[in-house]
Amino acid sequence: MKKLIFSILFLTGLVATAQVDRTKQPTPGPAPEINIKDPKSFDLKNGLKVIVVEDHKLPRVIYSLQTDNPPVKEGDAIGAADMLSSMLGKGSQSIDKDAFYEEVDYMGASVNFGSSSAFGNGLSKYSERILQLMADAALHPNFSQDEFDKEKNIILENLKSNEKNVGQAASKLASVLAYGKDNSNGEILTPERLESVTMQDMKEYYNKVFVPNNAYLVVIGDVKYKDVKKQVKKYFKDWKKGAELQNNNATPANVTGTEIDFVDMPNAVQSQIIVLNLVNLKMKDADYFPVLIANQILGGGGEGRLFLNLREDKGYTYGAYSSIGNDKYGPATFRASASVRNEVTDSSVVAFLDEIKNFRDKPVSKKDLENAKAKYTGSFVRSLEQPGTLASFALNIETEDLDDDFYKDYLTKIDAVTIADVQRVAKKYFLVDNARIIIAGKGSEVLDNLEKVTFDGKTIPVNYFDKEGNPVERPEYKIEVPEDMNAFKVVANYLQALGGVGALEKINAVQVEGQASMQGRQLDLLMLRTTNDRFVQLLSMQGQTLSKQVLNGNSGFMVQQGKKMPLNDDLLEKLRTAAPPFPELTMVEDPAMQLTGAEKVDGKNTYVVDMGNGDTNYFDMETGLKLRTVTQLQMGPQTIQQTFNFGDYKEVDGVKFPFVLSQSMGPQSIDFIISKVEVNPEVDAALFE
Repeated sequence: MKKLIFSILFLTGLVATAQVDRTKQPTPGPAPEINIKDPKSFDLKNGLKVIVVEDHKLPRVIYSLQTDNPPVKEGDAIGAADMLSSMLGKGSQSIDKDAFYEEVDYMGASVNFGSSSAFGNGLSKYSERILQLMADAALHPNFSQDEFDKEKNIILENLKSNEKNVGQAASKLASVLAYGKDNSNGEILTPERLESVTMQDMKEYYNKVFVPNNAYLVVIGDVKYKDVKKQVKKYFKDWKKGAELQNNNATPANVTGTEIDFVDMPNAVQSQIIVLNLVNLKMKDADYFPVLIANQILGGGGEGRLFLNLREDKGYTYGAYSSIGNDKYGPATFRASASVRNEVTDSSVVAFLDEIKNFRDKPVSKKDLENAKAKYTGSFVRSLEQPGTLASFALNIETEDLDDDFYKDYLTKIDAVTIADVQRVAKKYFLVDNARIIIAGKGSEVLDNLEKVTFDGKTIPVNYFDKEGNPVERPEYKIEVPEDMNAFKVVANYLQALGGVGALEKINAVQVEGQASMQGRQLDLLMLRTTNDRFVQLLSMQGQTLSKQVLNGNSGFMVQQGKKMPLNDDLLEKLRTAAPPFPELTMVEDPAMQLTGAEKVDGKNTYVVDMGNGDTNYFDMETGLKLRTVTQLQMGPQTIQQTFNFGDYKEVDGVKFPFVLSQSMGPQSIDFIISKVEVNPEVDAALFE
């Protein structure tokens, strides 16, 4: 049986009493020696392989059940895997969900499930019961239609909330273009596709992938092998074999030349850039350890070349990183990525390509190599403190066909990586001349410059796609603005569309209440706006305050994570400007307002008006109604941009109010459905406390 890391021993030396020259960097010592124990193992007749490592240092146990299935496309039933992952663990056929959760909580244990995996851990005195519950829920799941519908709605809400997430759009496009739609890695789940997934689809997927044929159960902790063997046979012997799965993925290939693949995100305040190419790399390959070190130097963290270039040197982003995968079943990807300001999107593309090319062409320094090795050594040693690490090591040795001494020699192999090794694998795996540059961003602001980007004397071609990876024509952004239109007319039309200045001036206060969904939980909004410098915005969940902003005349405060803080002068002024129910009433003839152009917002043509106070408003050309406000907030040394979208206007007391409010900060977006609008309400003084 193959071996598993069990403990690590450090040789301790005597403290030198001689004077130490601290001006010289210490010479790196040899890699720490790692001792390995042989785990005990056995197989069940159904194919389940069980690996047991006794570790009696702590009274705890970990169970890790995972299948090693080849990749299988979901096809028309895409979403079945997501549904299965959400449904497993909701009790079993013999114990309902509430009783299941209650018993797990009573034991202080944890039991979790994936679409083809299960995990459990807790005190060893409850070890058999934890294993029994995990097996029961995994092999005899409680699939109820009510629970299925509830979980589907949660996933649907998450999918819909991510439709405007720039990072998600770039990541999905990267996967579908790199792998293709005939590969399981290139399948994209959409709300429409999930809607069509049925309970039967999920059950068929479960019966296909959740089988013992290629399954492994790793048990680590304060247990005895003979007890585990008896218990596993008892709870898993009836697990039936399934049909052998076949890898039905189409084989993808890299592009023949560098190209930019663009998806338009009209709401984007930053561009997400992913530079990627396919790689054929397995853990057992000789290149594996040099690749780890090469990626660490290039983009493995705050010391990486990409981070130092794009953030520290140029200030384009908060962080730039790279990663490289490995896969025994087919190609994985090398990716370098960052979220950058719109105005430097084109410059960031060039910076990425220059840095990667330079990394391929020039040997790294001895210092960079030693720092990367030290980083990996430290991470590896720290990982051994987690018992779950041992489970992953045991599984990798079995499933990746690794040598028995793979982890025993791990640090020695890291230490053996040379400068020449790093440059060799950089040329082999970081394919700057065969890279896709995936960009999700605001085309109206970034495309003109992107289409002029050159590298190595050649203009990089730009291709255009929708969010599902389908080729589309170049987006058109030019919208004609009538010559006689100006900011004052736009705002006047907006006030008229709401109900007219006379009706609006009769409103001294408006209180709205709304609800949004966040990870399956209801988020409640209460907002009060008044004409006398009083404003409240309260976000709560299950009666608990998440955040609160209050303006009360000349003072104000905010509450975040239970901490109450006074507002600085900039925030006070921003709230004072936003406090009235209709701020535009006082700005209808403000000379600071400027009509700066026209753009599309959610498919509608809008006038773009700089309000002169740090806000930009977007007004529907057809209806006159406001569809969006983009505002700048000064938080210490940082300027944060927030976007508010407005929709579904309805009339209340002769005045139109939006009944859908969407608030976004960065990639996050929350959609509130307004349930109540009260005009000129009695103001509750407690709201200002």
